Amino acid sequence: MTLTTVGYGDVFPVTGAGKFLGSVIAFLGIGVFALPTGILGAGLVEELQARKTQSGLCQHCGKPLR
Repeated sequence: MTLTTVGYGDVFPVTGAGKFLGSVIAFLGIGVFALPTGILGAGLVEELQARKTQSGLCQHCGKPLR
């Protein structure tokens, strides 16, 4: 919600074209933050799992593998 607010509410689009353009810009703004965050988060989880496997510990319980 914070990314899609325009301000204090004193200035807002009135026309249909303005509302449409504001909606498109809000979605693009969310995409700029949400998409990279998901990609980086998935990469981080993958890297952490790879390090656990390489360290010789069980991925589920953390006990040493034989």
